[in-house]
Amino acid sequence: MRSSSKLSIGNVVSRDSGGSLVEQIVRSVACRIDDKLLRTGARMPSIRQFADEQKVSRFTVVEAYDRLVANGYLESRRGSGFFVKERASLLNAANPAMHEIPSSQQPDVVWLVRNMLRQLPPQKMPGSGLLPHEWLDGELVANGLRSVSRLNQSLLLHYGTQQGFLPFRQQLQLKLAELEIAAAPEQIVTTNGVTQALDLVAREFTQPGDTIFVDDPAWFLMFGTFATLGTKVIGIPRLHDGPDVTKLAELAALHKPKLYIIHSVLHNPTSTSLSAAKAFQVLKTAEQHDFMIVEDDIYCDMHPGTSVQAATRLSALDQLNRVIYLGGFSKTLAANLRVGFIATSRETAIRLADRKMLSTLTTNEISERVVHKILSEGHYRKHVDRIRTKLDNAREDVTTRVERLGMKVEYRTPAGMFLWVDTGTDTLALTEKALEKGFLLAPGSLFSPHQLPSNHMRLNVAAMSDKGIWGFLENELSSSF
Repeated sequence: MRSSSKLSIGNVVSRDSGGSLVEQIVRSVACRIDDKLLRTGARMPSIRQFADEQKVSRFTVVEAYDRLVANGYLESRRGSGFFVKERASLLNAANPAMHEIPSSQQPDVVWLVRNMLRQLPPQKMPGSGLLPHEWLDGELVANGLRSVSRLNQSLLLHYGTQQGFLPFRQQLQLKLAELEIAAAPEQIVTTNGVTQALDLVAREFTQPGDTIFVDDPAWFLMFGTFATLGTKVIGIPRLHDGPDVTKLAELAALHKPKLYIIHSVLHNPTSTSLSAAKAFQVLKTAEQHDFMIVEDDIYCDMHPGTSVQAATRLSALDQLNRVIYLGGFSKTLAANLRVGFIATSRETAIRLADRKMLSTLTTNEISERVVHKILSEGHYRKHVDRIRTKLDNAREDVTTRVERLGMKVEYRTPAGMFLWVDTGTDTLALTEKALEKGFLLAPGSLFSPHQLPSNHMRLNVAAMSDKGIWGFLENELSSSF
């Protein structure tokens, strides 16, 4: 039976967030309806009540409600107000897997990725893997786009080249040389981000039934990607200085993996980096058991690379013989550019370029030209310097506040955007409660191939500026310690 009770939906607007107040209200209410936090038939607050609660004008609420009605989220009943509209048939017709989360279903990898893509204000997503928009340089990207748009139009209308825009690959050669990785342009293949790079490599080197090693914890998205290929994913315990090499050797002898995916520098989600001693041991084990190593270095530019904070990369030690290097710019420039790349041997690069051509023809040369311009004109270096400074300040502040709440920061690292914290309570339950308050957390279970309950979670230090998340954590965790 439909409820007709009036409700309060909590704070949905922020003066510090991007977008107009109307857009924020529409986005937040729609998300709450999609996530079943506002049930079908529930009566929305009156225009006056909503305006008073959110401290906005009644005209703003009227326009927001009208947009929600137009998009099928609300229905207006003359003399009675606005009510949440039944959307099940519409959503199921479009895509039954989207938007609907049964109350009995626990968060999983797809759930987290879908919610990360909902375009919530960054300060409402402390579990996300992106920097807030205000930390990035939209004008830098816009200038690149304007410059590319002034090129001869014929250059923008054809397919890109199979391996990627050559001047961009030449620029990447210089970038890799700074990391002591020798890679000619012929050894580099551009991709639609690191996600596509991982998919191409996995398809090239594995078949259904093969084993892929990953760190545990590790970047969650690849678990689902590899599962669709029919491969077996096994986690290698990650320590403060890299993987547990004893366990790596034992499991390699037992399972004979084809690939080992690893973050050498600023590991996601712990922000730890590989020590030189561990790097040599990993390479030795890979040679002994004949598996390839895929080094995901997407957070490369968030590490200062100084002697004080030395960074050891397997690709620099191996020079792309047994190690395949992946990089990209979604974390530091714009996620929407989707510009990544693979550096590997010439023979492997040719095979991967062919595989890329068969799956997507070519990558987006316009985006590659934009990133090339930003890199080649020297603006990028200053941009990432500013990001690192902001991260350093935020990391220190967030670490201190987290520990005051009784949580344990597993590894106090000198760089990176993540903290891996022990909350002392089941973070799946904590995540569900946070979502009811409009915040997105990243529970630790999602970062393990086993997906078992965990007290850990990943915090993005750049996305912890909202006072509401601190109040929520304090209230929920006060009884856990």
